[in-house]
Amino acid sequence: MILPLCILTLAQIIASGSASTPATDTSININLSQPGKAISPDLFGIFFEDLNYAADGGLYAELVQNRSFEYSPGDHKDWNSLTGWELIQREGAKGSVSVDDKEPLNANNPHYAVLNIETGGGGVGLQNAGFDGIVLKEGEKYDFSVFARQLDGPGTPLTLRLESKEGELLGEAILPSTKPTWAKASASIQVKKSADDAHLVLLGKGKGRVALDMVSLFPQKTFHNRPNGLRADLAQVVADIHPKFMRFPGGCLAHGDGLDNIYRWKNTIGPVEQRKAQRNIWRYHQTAGLGYFEYFQFCEDIGAKPLPVLAAGVCCQNSGHFIPGAPKGQQGLPMDQMQDYVQEVLDLIEYANGPATSTWGAKRAAAGHPKPFNLQYLGVGNEDQITPVFKERFQMIFDAVKAKHPEITVVGTVGPSPDGKDFEEGWKIANELKVPMVDEHYYKSPQWFLDNFKRYDSYDRAHSKVYVGEYAAHDDKRRTTLRSAIAEAAYMTQLERNGDVVHMASYAPLLAKAGHTQWNPDMIYFTNTKVAPTINYYVQQLFACNSGDTWLPATVDEHSGLATSAVRDSKTGDLILKLVNPGVTPQSVHFNFTGHNSFALTGTKWVLSGDSMAVNELATPTPLIPEKSPANLGSGLQVPACSLTVIRVAGKH
Repeated sequence: MILPLCILTLAQIIASGSASTPATDTSININLSQPGKAISPDLFGIFFEDLNYAADGGLYAELVQNRSFEYSPGDHKDWNSLTGWELIQREGAKGSVSVDDKEPLNANNPHYAVLNIETGGGGVGLQNAGFDGIVLKEGEKYDFSVFARQLDGPGTPLTLRLESKEGELLGEAILPSTKPTWAKASASIQVKKSADDAHLVLLGKGKGRVALDMVSLFPQKTFHNRPNGLRADLAQVVADIHPKFMRFPGGCLAHGDGLDNIYRWKNTIGPVEQRKAQRNIWRYHQTAGLGYFEYFQFCEDIGAKPLPVLAAGVCCQNSGHFIPGAPKGQQGLPMDQMQDYVQEVLDLIEYANGPATSTWGAKRAAAGHPKPFNLQYLGVGNEDQITPVFKERFQMIFDAVKAKHPEITVVGTVGPSPDGKDFEEGWKIANELKVPMVDEHYYKSPQWFLDNFKRYDSYDRAHSKVYVGEYAAHDDKRRTTLRSAIAEAAYMTQLERNGDVVHMASYAPLLAKAGHTQWNPDMIYFTNTKVAPTINYYVQQLFACNSGDTWLPATVDEHSGLATSAVRDSKTGDLILKLVNPGVTPQSVHFNFTGHNSFALTGTKWVLSGDSMAVNELATPTPLIPEKSPANLGSGLQVPACSLTVIRVAGKH
């Protein structure tokens, strides 16, 4: 029995006198002498999708927007190749800028800017303000690079200036004279003064025409100091979840808006200037600077198993709504292309796991990672409409992977909802083909999560395992509130209870840049200078950091309304208890342990509680965070209303 969701604010509780009501006495009984039930050690992870500017302008540390001049109205109706750039003419200089695609640096990104310098003066050039301004930190070094080619006229040296919004010089570098063929020029600049809204200015003074492409500025201090790396503070907050796996790069992004927009992993590896940029299904642009190599490397850096998701040979069933004249709905790759696509899937496994002497393993090694990435999971499909077109192509991919790589766990899809026709048809395919795992998604109200608390109790353990790949409790006005987070926490205890059939789960979406969101709520909000984990983030972190691999039976007084979970971590021997109170009445909990000689019954607890309607985003001045303190289970425990309590007791060794 679950009591009604905590729908009252703290002020309402006080006004009604509930705050002074004595806590209800509750008993929890745990038999520690029982062997328990083995559950998935990979249960709690994360899902990254390039949504809400999560990659370019977000996790990917590139500071220049539209660095290769590939923006177009296809990305966003108001954009063009020079979006993000401004022509600069200083101290009597005269010139113009245009865009060309003749003899490009690389055919995958054919457009480049052409500076026509008529009168040198103080310089003709381009200015870029990055993504809502460029953040620079005093004393730190930044790596600049550009590809340039002199089209006519003598070669000219280029000057790179980092300037404040008011024009103050923050750092400068003089680059070699341009040449008749494409050449890369690089410089390292130490910044003299911090700024949150700096600009990059690239100037030339010699008369003539200069082609420019791949204008880039990176902080040297990326996450783990990786070149072409990730924004350090944002990546660290993600790493602090301690996820067991990471699903990437989508989501809807993976199967794309039309067949031409399917995410093709081979376009995202190798030198960044050779990667193929394309429009993002979420109506902006993706450079693919954050590509498959960087995803695998990030997983390794944070200790998360990689779970790449590939399209199942079909595009999204919602395709074509934003592109005039484009085909509408789900389309399948022509069958004469499917063998090549199946090989593309197999090549990804070789890229991740093959020896450095293999064709694709060699490309991984050339990128700086000779050792395999140890891929175990591979997603095929995402929220697809389950049609004959889908089934035929999914089966081709599944059969090929199963035949050549039986060690890989293929994760199928059962549509976008937790029920309905696609869900039922998806499960039929999974049972027919014996797919090892399927991906279920649901975005529902907090009450739905409480009403479906026993969802997986009756799942057939002989059939496919479950990955809950996308879920979130959507509260009023699509905000991240404590009551939505507590509903998720209650639901997560039943995911642990059913950890023998539910092998993985990840909240979605992960990241959102303030002012650039296509979807709310999200787990982590950020600006160029701030990172704001939500209440829901702390729930995910508490579960991921305190997961186990053995579930222990625990009984709780039926009247309490508490959602509980007891697990053991075999690596540490620790006992971990999770108590979720979704109701408005506090609980006074007493523990009855049997066979607890291996535990001291004193440890550490974390409590997440407060006003049930508290919103925890960038605008919140004092965010709710878990409070850590000692715990003594022998003397009982006070569990606040609308709260999550996690207790960790060290096992005796």
